[in-house]
Amino acid sequence: MTPFGAKLRELRAQRGISLKQMAADLQLSPAYLSALEHGRRGRPSPVLLIQICQYFHRIWDDAEELERLAQLSHPRVTVDTSGLEPEATELANLLAERIHDIDPALVRRMLALLKGTAKE
Repeated sequence: MTPFGAKLRELRAQRGISLKQMAADLQLSPAYLSALEHGRRGRPSPVLLIQICQYFHRIWDDAEELERLAQLSHPRVTVDTSGLEPEATELANLLAERIHDIDPALVRRMLALLKGTAKE
């Protein structure tokens, strides 16, 4: 699941809206909406993102948060390490190779470290 997909699912759950109902309301297939939530589809288009914000009555900061999450939600990531130290390339490759085996708690700690929100 992507950050955007998790937030989308959370918003639906908070409002008691089924995936099927939301898909019908937005004139999408339930399969597409499910794939978007589960990270089997890339980022939503800007038009769809606006529709989703309107659907949930998200404005200003809330809409910007959804847009930020959408930008971070491409399930297949490319990391350009050209011009960096060899260790950066090794890190990127090892992470890509082993991401499925990393404990979720460690993933959260690494994410906090990269965001600068890690607690000492």
